[in-house]
Order: sequence, then structure tokens, then C-alpha cells
Amino acid sequence: MQPAAVPTDRNSDIASAVVATMRQLGVLGLPRNYEIFYEALSGSNHELSLAVVSLSNRPTQEDLDHIGRTFFPQHHGPAIVEHAREMVAKELEDIAALLRSERTHIEKYGRILDETSSGLSNRSLLSQDLLQKIAGAMSTATSSTLDHNRQVASTLSEKTAELESVKSKLEEYKRLADTDPLTQIWNRRAFDKEITRIYNSNRGILFNALILADIDRFKDINDRYGHPVGDRIIQIVAEIFQTSIRADMFVARTGGEEFALIVEGASEDATYQIAERIRVLIEQTPFTSSQTGMNYGTVTVSMGICMASEADSPEDLYTKADRALYRSKVNGRNRVTRHSTMAGRAGKGWLLYKKD
Repeated sequence: MQPAAVPTDRNSDIASAVVATMRQLGVLGLPRNYEIFYEALSGSNHELSLAVVSLSNRPTQEDLDHIGRTFFPQHHGPAIVEHAREMVAKELEDIAALLRSERTHIEKYGRILDETSSGLSNRSLLSQDLLQKIAGAMSTATSSTLDHNRQVASTLSEKTAELESVKSKLEEYKRLADTDPLTQIWNRRAFDKEITRIYNSNRGILFNALILADIDRFKDINDRYGHPVGDRIIQIVAEIFQTSIRADMFVARTGGEEFALIVEGASEDATYQIAERIRVLIEQTPFTSSQTGMNYGTVTVSMGICMASEADSPEDLYTKADRALYRSKVNGRNRVTRHSTMAGRAGKGWLLYKKD
């Protein structure tokens, strides 16, 4: 684990460093700028830190907004979509103007063909000189038309490439908007869509299960070692989740230290075994600093399971899995609880799942 670039014992230390750095670089005190420098100076996102370090001594707001769109797309969505809309509108207008020009050129070429055809039909007026003039006019018009067509084809190709670029940027934005920037797994936004998808068909209800996980005593970790260490632990736990499941399974970070795993095509027993395997792997993973060798102690997670067939809706599925998770916490943490084993019992009196 990499040590933080600033003191980690108090959030105020980072806040002070952020304000001082922004003032030194002449950066406007906008919330979106503060977010960038806070994340960079806390050391929780290495790529973001490198992007900030590469800025000039007097970064422009455009440079900072580019970083913001890259690492915090969920906050810049409307601007990205609006910019893409303007680009598409401009490219389509250029294409329309090009096609209008092509139509005019073709009509002009057609008139030349009509005139030369009329001249050739009157054989009594034909002469070698007239034929040469007609042939010259036809050659010039044809050559001009071919050149124009080649230019139109080239321009249309460029416009198509530009539109494809806009499409790619929008697709990348969609991916980033559904990705948790700290762990690079799916985020809450993507999870909300995925859990809703389950109840769009009877098959989804019959063949899906939800596992919720929560890192035990995570507040104590943050209080003792600082948020950068806490963030790194979250990243390691996310990596364990992602590398311990099939590629087609859906795993997301749904909150600070909370994770959700949607399992498709597995029985309750098989789903339990998946959760138990992940729980054991996390418990057995050494959480130490690669640079200082400091041991942060054993990290464990509590989990709750609910089959989609046991719930009536996405909200109900989340609530029941959350109750099972809460039961794991109450019973000593570092364990997996099935909702089916606690049917009819009072559960947790609050919900984490809300529609955005």
C-alpha cells in the first residue's frame, strides 16, 4: 500500500493541504475543483494523482474540467451529453450542406448533358469544330464531377469518423458513469439498473440471487489508520470480489464499505458457497503496507443472502438481503446469513436501497 502524500490522522490536515495547493496554483475555489484536489492529495486514486501532477503551474479550468469528466463522470453527465448533442447537430448540418451541394452539382452536370445532347441531335449543324467543343465541354464537366464526387466521398468519410468518435465518447461516458472510480467495479447507479432488470422476467426471478456484504468495523479502521488506508482496503476487498467470481457475475460497490453481488443460475446452496468462499478469502488476506510493512490487522466482512424468488420487487429483495446481512452483524460478524433461515423474524428497521 502506498502511503498518503499528506498526514492521514485527521481530515482537516488534507483539507488544509487542498486549500493551500489550490491557492498556490491559482485554482478557483469551486466544489468540483476541491473534489479533484482532495482525492489527489489523499492518495486514494493513483491515476487521478498522476493527472493532477501533470498539470501546469497555472492549470486552466478547462484542464480541470477534463480531469473531472474523466474521474467523476457522474457529476458532469449533463455537460458531456450536451456537448455531444452539439457536436452531432453540427456534423449533421455539415453533411446536409454537403448533400445539398452535391445535388446542385449533379443538376448542373445534368443540364450540360441535356445541352450537348441537343447539339448532337441537330446533325445539320454538326461540324468538326462543334464536335470538338462538345467533347471538350463533356470532358471538363465529367472531370469536374468526378473530382467533386471524390471530394464529397472524402468529406463524408471524415464526418462519419467524427460521428463515430462522438459515439465512442458517449459509450465511454456511459461506462465511466456506471463505474466506481475508487475500485473500478460497477457503482450504485449500475447496481440499481441491474437489480431492477431481475424483475423484468419470470426467468430473472427464478434464477437470480443477491448477496450483500459490509466490511466489519470499517469506521474503526478509518479512525485508526486514516481514510487513504481505508480506501486501499476497500480496493483490495473489491479486487477479491472481482477475481473470485465468474466473469458474467455482477459485483458493485453500493456504498462506502458496502458491496453487492448478483448471482445468476445458482441454487441457494451454491450462492451460499460463493459468499462463504469470498468471506474466507478476505479473512485470510494480509492487509499490510507494501512500503512500511505495517500490518493493519485482519479484515472481515459480514454477508446476507436472499433469492430473488423470495422477494416481490427489487426493493424487497434488497431489504431482505440487508436484513440477513444485519443478522450476520448481530450474531458476531464475519459470517454469511441466508434470509430463508430467518423467515418471519423481525429484521432491520431501515433501508439502504432507494431509487435515485
